Amino acid sequence: MYQVDLNSDLGESFGRYTLGMDDRIIPLISSANVACGYHASDPVVMEKTIREACAAGIRLGAHPGYPDLMGFGRRNMNLTPEEARAYTLYQISALGGMCRAQGMQLQHVKPHGAMYNMAARDYELSLAICQAVRDYDPGLIVMAQWGSETIRAARDCGLAVAYEVFADRGYEEDGSLVNRKKEGAFIRDEEEAIGRVIRMVKEGKVRAVTGRDIEIRADSVCVHGDGEKALLFVEKIRAALTAEGIAIRPLCEICG
Repeated sequence: MYQVDLNSDLGESFGRYTLGMDDRIIPLISSANVACGYHASDPVVMEKTIREACAAGIRLGAHPGYPDLMGFGRRNMNLTPEEARAYTLYQISALGGMCRAQGMQLQHVKPHGAMYNMAARDYELSLAICQAVRDYDPGLIVMAQWGSETIRAARDCGLAVAYEVFADRGYEEDGSLVNRKKEGAFIRDEEEAIGRVIRMVKEGKVRAVTGRDIEIRADSVCVHGDGEKALLFVEKIRAALTAEGIAIRPLCEICG
């Protein structure tokens, strides 16, 4: 039987600024990646997101990023391994403490934006992130791209790994995401996104931006919560997965 987790990056509002449609997306997914205050969010938003996820019965993950509120964590930063580990541990601890106060536990950790993409290519950065995860809770699952250095680092730290794919992003032939500034970075047509997701789950393949098929593994499908069609994508992808007989389950039931 095919099964997959459906996740979204949420809790990314800040102060008086609202981003995304979290209250409408949360009931449709099985896992949420919650911003921890460095690239987005604040304590009030974090607490509200945890409360809504708890009410919907979905699982929570920390979504740590670079300390870059103005750039939404999408600008590369040159950190030492010690800094990367400390920044990651700080953010996981903050969200984990808020979860504990509401009777919930963290399920996973997924780095955000530039941190995620840089770690995919940089073993030392990945190792620092994974050491922070292990030091906080070795039972947490690390979410990472197929073929990334993050997977190797997580395994070296004795952590469980979930392979993540993206419904609304284009892929290079090496399995990395197409740079947001390049043509083909985004999948804007929901039917195309659905077809790609079903194929990634069932066939383990995706069409790269070059037109070549590449291998991939899908434990979890991400739809970015700040996308202009985020809600529509989640609604249609969830319906399509169900129609294809693909069970939607949280990560802890797939690779915990």
